[in-house]
Amino acid sequence: MMKTTKILSLGLFLAILIAFGTTSCKKDKTTNPGDTNTTSLQNLSNDENQVSAATDEANSDINAVIGGTGGLKSTAGWHLPCNATIDSSTVLQDTITYYITYNGTNCRGNLDRHGKVEIKKHVNTRWHQAGAVVYYKFINLRVTHVHSNKSVTLNGQKKYTNVSGGLVWMIPQYISSVTFKDEGNMNVTLADSTTKSWNLARQTTFTFSATDNDYVLTVDGFGSADSYNNLLLWGTNRNGEQFYTQILQSVVHRAHCGWDPCSGQKKHMIPGDSKGATLTFGYDSNDQPTTDCPTKYKVDWYKGSKSGTLYLFLP
Repeated sequence: MMKTTKILSLGLFLAILIAFGTTSCKKDKTTNPGDTNTTSLQNLSNDENQVSAATDEANSDINAVIGGTGGLKSTAGWHLPCNATIDSSTVLQDTITYYITYNGTNCRGNLDRHGKVEIKKHVNTRWHQAGAVVYYKFINLRVTHVHSNKSVTLNGQKKYTNVSGGLVWMIPQYISSVTFKDEGNMNVTLADSTTKSWNLARQTTFTFSATDNDYVLTVDGFGSADSYNNLLLWGTNRNGEQFYTQILQSVVHRAHCGWDPCSGQKKHMIPGDSKGATLTFGYDSNDQPTTDCPTKYKVDWYKGSKSGTLYLFLP
């Protein structure tokens, strides 16, 4: 698993909002909140944060397992999953299947994971090649955030594509960037024990900024559903409401900022109840835009004719 500088952990990016309540002892600033009940938006934000963290860590592990000579690479920048076993002994016809079985915390110690990820690829597929595709499946993967002790359980299959070719550890020595696409459907068992169907369509691009001597991750959504485009996630929340999460401006994360989102915009929409929120990343503790590592982000929310602005600390 990749950490700072060359160890690029996908699990640290997409620090998705905890939008309408605070999970910090720090005081968040609000304006014109009115008496609007934003509970379902808050739940959606928390649930989305957990699902994204679980998925991102899985992507990081998949890259570590299949992203090198012989399928494994343990040299600079690559670490196999902590508290996990890997089985790649199953070969059927032209397909090799890898199983990652989790039984404990990840390498950073912030997620406790139990369950399996199954990865299937053609025996002749080389993951570093442009257009290479693998399919992976969550099998009762239960992920608990150690800090909050909240869990989600994931099942479902997704398609993972190396769009550009290359591997993350090759940046910047051999290539300037690498782009992946991750798409599919998941059954998500949420904290209240309800199970909902969520769709994901995410594009991630890794680069290196020589000016800042820093790795950069850019996240975009490429999904389409109903009348919405540029979707990152969409489905039904725990309240039974249809939601859509859209990337308005590419969300940029930087390694030296702990992979926190430093700029960009994301929008949550629940059209059935005429409510939603636009998140703008890149604010300091005084609620001012910053080009340094941010500590806050701005949330402009609406519900019917009511609206307001919150400045929330990054989780």
